Amino acid sequence: MAVPQRQTMRLLSQRLQCLSKPTVVRQTRSISSRYSNATKRTVTTGPSSTSPLLEQLSASAGARNPLDVRAARIIDAEAKAHNLQRMRIAGMGLILSMGGLAMVIFNLDLDSIEQAEKQRKGGQQLDASDEGNARFQGKEVHVIGAGDGKRILASGAGEQVELVETGTSSVPHFPRTIYLPSSTDSTRIPGVVGVAQPNADANPGNTANQEEYTLVGLGIRTVMWIQVYVVGMYVRTNDITALQAKLVRNVNPTASALIPSEKEDLKKKLLDPEESRAIWAELLAVPGIKTAFRISPTRSTNFSHLRDGFVSGINNRTSEARSLTQGGTTEYDSEEFGRSVQDLKAIFKGSNAPKGSVLVLSRDERGTLDVLYQPKPEQGDQAMERLGSLPDERVSRLLWFGYLAGAKVSSQGARDGIVNGCMEFVERPVGSVETMVH
Repeated sequence: MAVPQRQTMRLLSQRLQCLSKPTVVRQTRSISSRYSNATKRTVTTGPSSTSPLLEQLSASAGARNPLDVRAARIIDAEAKAHNLQRMRIAGMGLILSMGGLAMVIFNLDLDSIEQAEKQRKGGQQLDASDEGNARFQGKEVHVIGAGDGKRILASGAGEQVELVETGTSSVPHFPRTIYLPSSTDSTRIPGVVGVAQPNADANPGNTANQEEYTLVGLGIRTVMWIQVYVVGMYVRTNDITALQAKLVRNVNPTASALIPSEKEDLKKKLLDPEESRAIWAELLAVPGIKTAFRISPTRSTNFSHLRDGFVSGINNRTSEARSLTQGGTTEYDSEEFGRSVQDLKAIFKGSNAPKGSVLVLSRDERGTLDVLYQPKPEQGDQAMERLGSLPDERVSRLLWFGYLAGAKVSSQGARDGIVNGCMEFVERPVGSVETMVH
């Protein structure tokens, strides 16, 4: 029995020695990624030594594994999309900045800047007296009085013209009265026509048979914020009484003038899209009154741009007419009207319209349209060129509607000015305005 006991003690002593040695506790985990080592790794419980790049990727990817290929591709795609969006925003900002700069440069009135610079260097002050140094169609401009009673007159060549301020330095004045030829079918041929005031040096005794037109109101046509031209509506002075009567009786059939509340009702109608169309359709009915629009560009342009604006106004009015019929036919759907619009386009072709030039669109009692043009009025030329005529009264009516009636007009400023002029007519007894003009 002694031998087995000694062997047993030897075995026990070896195990006791193993138990008496310090042991190292190793914790291992298996990395599921296919790129990781299959062997077990020691996990330290101390501070993390992860790189900042991996922390950033982990934060952006949320719970995704930063070492996963699909997650890395998603992160890369998101970064590219973000950078692309920033590039688009920067590109749009650049385009808008360049466009705004181009608009500002295009809208600069170099003549006014040069004049202001000369006045600054010369020590001159800008006040009403400086208007006396200006000229209108070759005539000296004089200012009489101040405030509401101020009158601006242009004198020269045996005639005197009363002027109205337009509100822009590019075309500062419009005449209160103009003279247009009393045309008939036999005289409506292209060529030079006289527009001088009767008994003036260029028209002694009114040998040119001119008719006087009185300004109703004016305004500035703008595209975005850029001024394009000044436009004013005129009515033949002999027709002012008829215009007064129709406007007054639209509100009060028994009155000869309107009181303030009735004036306000008429003003609302003239500014309403539907009511204004009905009122001006009655005022422009043929046979009727003679009217005209005088247009003067505030910067150099050409007939193509003016023509496109006129045709656009006609198209807008025809679209409104079709919408009112709810898909039915209108008087503007005929081939004859289409040919008339093409004839209008043919009148405006291949010519420039410099700043300050004058274009007159006149409409006679039968609705015939006359187009007159004066390229250099500042030289005092008392003649205009007739570019053409158009007998279809629908064309002139829609051109007039483009400034006077409907939801969207070519110049809201001109519409407001014309409506205010009509208010001045109706506040006086019928017939008194025509007497005052004469």
